[in-house]
Amino acid sequence: MSENSSGNASLLPEPPWLVRPGARTWRCDPAPAEVRGFHTALPGYALSPLTELPPLAAELGVGRVFVKDESCRLGLPAFKVLGASWAIHRTLADRAANGTEPGPVTLVTATDGNHGRAVARTARLLGQRAHVFVPRGVHPRAVAAIVAEEAKVTEVAGPYDEAVRVASEAAATPGTVLVQDTAWPGYERIPGWIVEGYSTLCAEIDEQLTDEGAVEGPDLVAVPVGVGSLAQAVVTHYRSRPSGRASALLSVEPETAACVLESLTLGEPVSVTTGETAMAGLNCGTPSSIAWPRLHAGLDAAVAVLDAESVRAAGDLAALGVSSGPCGAASLAGLRAVLTGVGAGERRTALGLDTTSVVVLLSTEGAAANPHSAVDD
Repeated sequence: MSENSSGNASLLPEPPWLVRPGARTWRCDPAPAEVRGFHTALPGYALSPLTELPPLAAELGVGRVFVKDESCRLGLPAFKVLGASWAIHRTLADRAANGTEPGPVTLVTATDGNHGRAVARTARLLGQRAHVFVPRGVHPRAVAAIVAEEAKVTEVAGPYDEAVRVASEAAATPGTVLVQDTAWPGYERIPGWIVEGYSTLCAEIDEQLTDEGAVEGPDLVAVPVGVGSLAQAVVTHYRSRPSGRASALLSVEPETAACVLESLTLGEPVSVTTGETAMAGLNCGTPSSIAWPRLHAGLDAAVAVLDAESVRAAGDLAALGVSSGPCGAASLAGLRAVLTGVGAGERRTALGLDTTSVVVLLSTEGAAANPHSAVDD
Protein backbone atom coordinates (compact mmCIF):
# COMPACT_ATOMS: atom_id res chain seq x y z
CA MET A 1 0.00 0.00 0.00
CA SER A 2 1.00 3.65 -0.18
CA GLU A 3 3.18 5.59 2.23
CA ASN A 4 -0.03 7.07 3.66
CA SER A 5 -0.67 3.73 5.33
CA SER A 6 2.71 3.63 7.01
CA GLY A 7 3.55 4.55 10.57
CA ASN A 8 4.53 8.03 9.43
CA ALA A 9 0.92 8.95 8.55
CA SER A 10 0.56 11.03 11.70
CA LEU A 11 3.40 13.27 10.46
CA LEU A 12 1.58 14.27 7.27
CA PRO A 13 0.61 17.96 7.16
CA GLU A 14 -3.00 19.10 7.37
CA PRO A 15 -4.54 19.12 3.86
CA PRO A 16 -6.43 22.04 2.28
CA TRP A 17 -9.81 21.28 3.79
CA LEU A 18 -13.16 22.80 4.77
CA VAL A 19 -15.94 21.28 6.85
CA ARG A 20 -19.47 22.62 6.87
CA PRO A 21 -21.63 21.63 9.86
CA GLY A 22 -25.33 21.34 9.14
CA ALA A 23 -25.14 20.23 5.50
CA ARG A 24 -26.68 16.86 6.33
CA THR A 25 -29.93 18.51 7.44
CA TRP A 26 -30.54 20.22 4.06
CA ARG A 27 -33.07 18.62 1.69
CA CYS A 28 -33.95 18.94 -2.01
CA ASP A 29 -36.10 17.30 -4.69
CA PRO A 30 -34.86 14.04 -6.27
CA ALA A 31 -33.78 13.46 -9.86
CA PRO A 32 -36.49 12.27 -12.30
CA ALA A 33 -37.26 8.58 -11.84
CA GLU A 34 -37.36 7.89 -15.60
CA VAL A 35 -33.61 8.40 -16.02
CA ARG A 36 -32.77 4.94 -14.70
CA GLY A 37 -35.26 3.28 -17.03
CA PHE A 38 -33.74 5.08 -20.01
CA HIS A 39 -30.27 3.77 -19.19
CA THR A 40 -31.35 0.21 -18.45
CA ALA A 41 -32.94 0.05 -21.92
CA LEU A 42 -29.70 1.00 -23.68
CA PRO A 43 -27.78 -1.79 -25.48
CA GLY A 44 -24.92 -2.98 -23.32
CA TYR A 45 -26.22 -1.52 -20.06
CA ALA A 46 -25.05 -3.23 -16.90
CA LEU A 47 -24.49 -2.09 -13.33
CA SER A 48 -20.92 -0.96 -12.85
CA PRO A 49 -19.20 -2.89 -10.05
CA LEU A 50 -19.34 -1.85 -6.40
CA THR A 51 -16.24 -3.56 -5.04
CA GLU A 52 -15.55 -3.96 -1.34
CA LEU A 53 -11.89 -3.48 -0.37
CA PRO A 54 -11.27 -4.63 3.23
CA PRO A 55 -7.57 -3.60 3.18
CA LEU A 56 -8.62 0.04 2.71
CA ALA A 57 -11.13 -0.21 5.55
CA ALA A 58 -8.37 -1.51 7.82
CA GLU A 59 -5.96 1.21 6.70
CA LEU A 60 -8.47 4.02 7.19
CA GLY A 61 -10.00 2.79 10.45
CA VAL A 62 -13.59 2.40 9.19
CA GLY A 63 -15.95 -0.56 8.98
CA ARG A 64 -16.28 -1.12 5.23
CA VAL A 65 -14.96 0.59 2.09
CA PHE A 66 -16.61 0.13 -1.31
CA VAL A 67 -15.37 1.50 -4.63
CA LYS A 68 -17.88 2.29 -7.38
CA ASP A 69 -15.82 1.26 -10.39
CA GLU A 70 -16.69 3.26 -13.53
CA SER A 71 -13.85 1.86 -15.65
CA CYS A 72 -16.32 0.26 -18.09
CA ARG A 73 -19.60 2.11 -18.50
CA LEU A 74 -21.61 1.36 -21.66
CA GLY A 75 -18.38 0.46 -23.44
CA LEU A 76 -16.44 3.56 -22.35
CA PRO A 77 -13.86 3.88 -19.57
CA ALA A 78 -15.67 6.55 -17.52
CA PHE A 79 -19.06 7.47 -16.06
CA LYS A 80 -19.62 10.50 -18.31
CA VAL A 81 -21.71 8.64 -20.90
CA LEU A 82 -24.54 8.42 -18.34
CA GLY A 83 -25.00 12.18 -18.53
CA ALA A 84 -24.21 12.62 -22.22
CA SER A 85 -26.62 9.91 -23.39
CA TRP A 86 -29.56 11.20 -21.34
CA ALA A 87 -28.94 14.86 -22.26
CA ILE A 88 -28.61 14.11 -25.97
CA HIS A 89 -31.77 11.98 -25.83
CA ARG A 90 -33.65 14.87 -24.19
CA THR A 91 -32.15 17.42 -26.60
CA LEU A 92 -33.10 15.52 -29.75
CA ALA A 93 -36.58 14.77 -28.40
CA ASP A 94 -37.04 18.43 -27.56
CA ARG A 95 -35.98 19.50 -31.06
CA ALA A 96 -38.42 17.02 -32.63
CA ALA A 97 -41.26 18.17 -30.37
CA ASN A 98 -40.61 21.79 -31.34
CA GLY A 99 -40.78 20.99 -35.05
CA THR A 100 -37.09 21.58 -35.74
CA GLU A 101 -36.03 20.59 -39.24
CA PRO A 102 -35.20 16.85 -39.20
CA GLY A 103 -31.75 15.59 -40.10
CA PRO A 104 -28.36 15.30 -38.45
CA VAL A 105 -27.27 17.97 -35.98
CA THR A 106 -23.74 18.77 -34.84
CA LEU A 107 -23.30 18.26 -31.10
CA VAL A 108 -20.63 20.64 -29.83
CA THR A 109 -18.77 20.39 -26.54
CA ALA A 110 -15.54 21.15 -24.73
CA THR A 111 -13.80 18.45 -22.72
CA ASP A 112 -10.81 17.37 -20.70
CA GLY A 113 -11.36 13.94 -22.26
CA ASN A 114 -14.16 11.74 -20.97
CA HIS A 115 -17.22 13.92 -21.59
CA GLY A 116 -16.13 14.71 -25.14
CA ARG A 117 -15.63 11.06 -25.95
CA ALA A 118 -19.04 10.25 -24.48
CA VAL A 119 -20.72 12.94 -26.60
CA ALA A 120 -18.86 11.73 -29.69
CA ARG A 121 -19.81 8.09 -29.06
CA THR A 122 -23.46 8.92 -28.49
CA ALA A 123 -23.56 11.14 -31.59
CA ARG A 124 -22.05 8.40 -33.74
CA LEU A 125 -24.50 5.78 -32.49
CA LEU A 126 -27.45 8.09 -33.19
CA GLY A 127 -26.29 9.18 -36.64
CA GLN A 128 -25.41 12.71 -35.51
CA ARG A 129 -22.18 14.68 -35.85
CA ALA A 130 -19.86 15.85 -33.04
CA HIS A 131 -17.37 18.69 -32.77
CA VAL A 132 -15.21 18.51 -29.65
CA PHE A 133 -12.90 21.24 -28.34
CA VAL A 134 -10.02 20.14 -26.10
CA PRO A 135 -7.86 22.44 -23.96
CA ARG A 136 -4.13 22.23 -23.45
CA GLY A 137 -2.91 19.38 -21.28
CA VAL A 138 -5.19 16.66 -22.64
CA HIS A 139 -3.09 13.62 -23.49
CA PRO A 140 -2.76 12.84 -27.23
CA ARG A 141 -4.17 9.36 -26.67
CA ALA A 142 -7.29 10.85 -25.08
CA VAL A 143 -7.65 13.12 -28.10
CA ALA A 144 -7.15 10.15 -30.44
CA ALA A 145 -9.92 8.26 -28.65
CA ILE A 146 -12.33 11.11 -29.42
CA VAL A 147 -11.21 11.20 -33.06
CA ALA A 148 -11.81 7.45 -33.24
CA GLU A 149 -15.47 8.14 -32.51
CA GLU A 150 -15.59 10.04 -35.84
CA ALA A 151 -15.78 13.44 -34.15
CA LYS A 152 -14.15 16.62 -35.40
CA VAL A 153 -11.62 17.73 -32.79
CA THR A 154 -10.30 21.27 -32.35
CA GLU A 155 -7.43 21.81 -29.91
CA VAL A 156 -7.49 25.06 -27.91
CA ALA A 157 -4.27 26.61 -26.66
CA GLY A 158 -5.82 27.77 -23.37
CA PRO A 159 -7.22 26.01 -20.28
CA TYR A 160 -10.56 24.24 -19.91
CA ASP A 161 -12.57 27.41 -19.28
CA GLU A 162 -11.25 28.86 -22.54
CA ALA A 163 -12.19 25.69 -24.44
CA VAL A 164 -15.73 25.98 -23.06
CA ARG A 165 -15.93 29.59 -24.27
CA VAL A 166 -14.74 28.68 -27.77
CA ALA A 167 -17.13 25.71 -27.97
CA SER A 168 -20.03 27.93 -26.92
CA GLU A 169 -19.23 30.37 -29.72
CA ALA A 170 -18.97 27.55 -32.26
CA ALA A 171 -22.39 26.23 -31.24
CA ALA A 172 -24.06 29.52 -32.16
CA THR A 173 -24.21 28.54 -35.84
CA PRO A 174 -27.33 26.90 -37.37
CA GLY A 175 -27.58 23.12 -37.10
CA THR A 176 -25.48 22.92 -33.93
CA VAL A 177 -26.30 22.29 -30.28
CA LEU A 178 -23.97 22.82 -27.32
CA VAL A 179 -23.93 19.76 -25.03
CA GLN A 180 -21.75 21.03 -22.20
CA ASP A 181 -21.39 19.46 -18.77
CA THR A 182 -21.02 22.78 -17.00
CA ALA A 183 -23.56 25.58 -16.74
CA TRP A 184 -23.56 29.37 -16.58
CA PRO A 185 -26.35 31.95 -16.47
CA GLY A 186 -28.33 31.63 -19.69
CA TYR A 187 -27.11 28.08 -20.38
CA GLU A 188 -28.45 25.67 -17.79
CA ARG A 189 -31.08 23.36 -19.31
CA ILE A 190 -28.82 20.85 -21.07
CA PRO A 191 -26.25 20.77 -18.24
CA GLY A 192 -29.19 20.01 -15.93
CA TRP A 193 -30.10 17.01 -18.07
CA ILE A 194 -26.48 15.82 -17.89
CA VAL A 195 -26.60 15.96 -14.10
CA GLU A 196 -29.88 14.02 -14.13
CA GLY A 197 -28.14 11.31 -16.17
CA TYR A 198 -25.57 10.80 -13.44
CA SER A 199 -28.34 9.87 -10.98
CA THR A 200 -28.32 6.31 -12.33
CA LEU A 201 -24.91 5.78 -10.73
CA CYS A 202 -26.26 6.72 -7.30
CA ALA A 203 -29.38 4.58 -7.68
CA GLU A 204 -27.18 1.60 -8.50
CA ILE A 205 -25.13 2.17 -5.33
CA ASP A 206 -28.29 2.00 -3.21
CA GLU A 207 -29.24 -1.36 -4.69
CA GLN A 208 -25.72 -2.76 -4.48
CA LEU A 209 -25.20 -1.72 -0.87
CA THR A 210 -28.50 -3.35 0.05
CA ASP A 211 -27.31 -6.55 -1.61
CA GLU A 212 -24.12 -6.30 0.48
CA GLY A 213 -26.10 -5.98 3.72
CA ALA A 214 -25.49 -2.24 4.14
CA VAL A 215 -29.19 -1.48 3.91
CA GLU A 216 -28.97 1.93 5.60
CA GLY A 217 -26.67 3.23 2.90
CA PRO A 218 -23.24 4.85 3.19
CA ASP A 219 -21.99 6.93 6.09
CA LEU A 220 -19.77 8.84 3.67
CA VAL A 221 -19.47 9.23 -0.10
CA ALA A 222 -16.26 10.71 -1.56
CA VAL A 223 -16.63 12.23 -5.04
CA PRO A 224 -14.00 13.71 -7.38
CA VAL A 225 -14.89 17.24 -8.49
CA GLY A 226 -14.13 19.29 -11.60
CA VAL A 227 -16.94 21.81 -12.21
CA GLY A 228 -19.11 19.95 -9.70
CA SER A 229 -21.75 18.30 -11.91
CA LEU A 230 -21.27 14.77 -10.56
CA ALA A 231 -21.12 16.16 -7.03
CA GLN A 232 -24.39 17.97 -7.76
CA ALA A 233 -25.96 14.64 -8.72
CA VAL A 234 -24.59 13.01 -5.56
CA VAL A 235 -25.88 15.83 -3.34
CA THR A 236 -29.28 15.68 -5.07
CA HIS A 237 -29.52 11.94 -4.51
CA TYR A 238 -28.49 11.80 -0.87
CA ARG A 239 -30.17 15.04 0.20
CA SER A 240 -33.52 14.06 -1.36
CA ARG A 241 -33.97 11.07 0.90
CA PRO A 242 -36.99 11.66 3.16
CA SER A 243 -35.65 9.50 5.97
CA GLY A 244 -32.87 7.13 6.97
CA ARG A 245 -29.16 7.69 7.35
CA ALA A 246 -27.90 11.13 6.33
CA SER A 247 -24.64 10.44 4.50
CA ALA A 248 -21.65 12.74 4.80
CA LEU A 249 -20.55 13.99 1.36
CA LEU A 250 -16.91 14.83 0.65
CA SER A 251 -15.67 16.54 -2.52
CA VAL A 252 -12.09 16.04 -3.71
CA GLU A 253 -10.19 18.32 -6.13
CA PRO A 254 -6.62 18.84 -7.32
CA GLU A 255 -4.78 21.49 -5.33
CA THR A 256 -4.03 23.17 -8.68
CA ALA A 257 -7.73 23.47 -9.60
CA ALA A 258 -9.71 23.65 -6.36
CA CYS A 259 -12.50 25.96 -7.54
CA VAL A 260 -15.20 24.36 -5.37
CA LEU A 261 -13.08 24.39 -2.22
CA GLU A 262 -12.18 28.04 -2.82
CA SER A 263 -15.81 28.94 -3.54
CA LEU A 264 -17.03 27.20 -0.39
CA THR A 265 -14.35 28.96 1.64
CA LEU A 266 -15.44 32.37 0.33
CA GLY A 267 -19.16 31.58 0.39
CA GLU A 268 -19.69 32.45 -3.27
CA PRO A 269 -18.77 30.91 -6.63
CA VAL A 270 -15.37 32.08 -7.87
CA SER A 271 -12.96 31.14 -10.63
CA VAL A 272 -9.41 30.05 -9.93
CA THR A 273 -6.36 29.96 -12.17
CA THR A 274 -5.61 26.33 -12.97
CA GLY A 275 -2.22 24.68 -13.45
CA GLU A 276 -1.03 21.36 -14.83
CA THR A 277 -2.31 18.21 -13.13
CA ALA A 278 -2.38 14.47 -13.72
CA MET A 279 -6.06 14.72 -12.75
CA ALA A 280 -6.85 16.13 -16.20
CA GLY A 281 -10.59 15.58 -15.98
CA LEU A 282 -10.74 17.65 -12.78
CA ASN A 283 -8.67 20.53 -14.13
CA CYS A 284 -11.50 23.08 -14.09
CA GLY A 285 -11.39 26.63 -12.82
CA THR A 286 -15.07 27.58 -12.39
CA PRO A 287 -17.95 25.75 -10.64
CA SER A 288 -21.04 25.04 -12.71
CA SER A 289 -23.72 27.64 -11.99
CA ILE A 290 -26.39 25.00 -11.38
CA ALA A 291 -24.10 22.86 -9.25
CA TRP A 292 -23.03 25.67 -6.94
CA PRO A 293 -26.30 26.17 -4.98
CA ARG A 294 -26.53 22.46 -4.17
CA LEU A 295 -22.86 22.09 -3.33
CA HIS A 296 -23.03 25.16 -1.10
CA ALA A 297 -26.06 23.77 0.72
CA GLY A 298 -25.42 20.03 0.77
CA LEU A 299 -21.68 19.24 0.81
CA ASP A 300 -20.32 18.35 4.25
CA ALA A 301 -16.68 18.88 3.41
CA ALA A 302 -14.18 19.60 0.65
CA VAL A 303 -10.51 18.69 0.35
CA ALA A 304 -7.77 19.23 -2.22
CA VAL A 305 -5.01 16.72 -3.00
CA LEU A 306 -1.67 16.62 -4.79
CA ASP A 307 -0.99 14.74 -8.02
CA ALA A 308 1.39 12.41 -6.21
CA GLU A 309 -1.40 11.43 -3.82
CA SER A 310 -3.90 10.63 -6.58
CA VAL A 311 -1.36 8.73 -8.68
CA ARG A 312 -0.34 6.71 -5.61
CA ALA A 313 -3.99 5.98 -4.88
CA ALA A 314 -4.50 4.79 -8.46
CA GLY A 315 -1.61 2.40 -8.04
CA ASP A 316 -3.01 1.07 -4.78
CA LEU A 317 -6.43 0.53 -6.33
CA ALA A 318 -4.82 -1.32 -9.25
CA ALA A 319 -3.02 -3.59 -6.78
CA LEU A 320 -6.44 -4.38 -5.27
CA GLY A 321 -7.97 -5.17 -8.66
CA VAL A 322 -9.68 -1.85 -9.49
CA SER A 323 -8.65 0.01 -12.64
CA SER A 324 -8.63 3.73 -11.89
CA GLY A 325 -7.00 6.82 -13.35
CA PRO A 326 -5.79 9.74 -11.22
CA CYS A 327 -9.20 11.44 -11.43
CA GLY A 328 -11.07 8.37 -10.26
CA ALA A 329 -8.52 7.63 -7.55
CA ALA A 330 -8.80 11.19 -6.24
CA SER A 331 -11.64 10.00 -4.00
CA LEU A 332 -9.28 7.61 -2.20
CA ALA A 333 -6.53 10.22 -2.07
CA GLY A 334 -8.96 12.72 -0.57
CA LEU A 335 -10.26 10.33 2.06
CA ARG A 336 -6.70 9.45 3.03
CA ALA A 337 -5.84 13.12 3.34
CA VAL A 338 -8.83 13.66 5.62
CA LEU A 339 -8.36 10.59 7.83
CA THR A 340 -4.57 10.76 8.29
CA GLY A 341 -2.04 13.38 9.30
CA VAL A 342 -2.27 16.38 11.59
CA GLY A 343 -5.84 16.99 12.79
CA ALA A 344 -7.18 13.68 11.48
CA GLY A 345 -9.11 12.97 14.69
CA GLU A 346 -11.02 16.23 14.47
CA ARG A 347 -11.77 15.70 10.78
CA ARG A 348 -12.99 12.16 11.43
CA THR A 349 -15.30 13.42 14.17
CA ALA A 350 -16.61 16.23 11.96
CA LEU A 351 -17.63 13.68 9.33
CA GLY A 352 -19.18 11.35 11.90
CA LEU A 353 -16.91 8.42 11.04
CA ASP A 354 -15.89 5.58 13.35
CA THR A 355 -14.75 1.97 13.13
CA THR A 356 -18.20 0.80 12.00
CA SER A 357 -18.72 3.34 9.21
CA VAL A 358 -19.53 2.39 5.61
CA VAL A 359 -17.67 4.47 3.00
CA VAL A 360 -18.21 4.64 -0.77
CA LEU A 361 -15.47 5.99 -3.04
CA LEU A 362 -16.52 7.02 -6.54
CA SER A 363 -13.84 5.95 -9.01
CA THR A 364 -15.07 7.90 -12.00
CA GLU A 365 -12.69 6.57 -14.67
CA GLY A 366 -10.50 3.62 -15.49
CA ALA A 367 -6.80 3.83 -16.23
CA ALA A 368 -7.52 3.73 -19.97
CA ALA A 369 -9.55 6.97 -19.75
CA ASN A 370 -6.64 9.11 -18.64
CA PRO A 371 -3.26 8.14 -20.08
CA HIS A 372 -1.70 11.07 -18.20
CA SER A 373 -0.53 8.74 -15.46
CA ALA A 374 1.57 6.81 -17.96
CA VAL A 375 3.56 9.88 -19.08
CA ASP A 376 6.39 9.18 -16.68
CA ASP A 377 6.50 5.42 -17.24
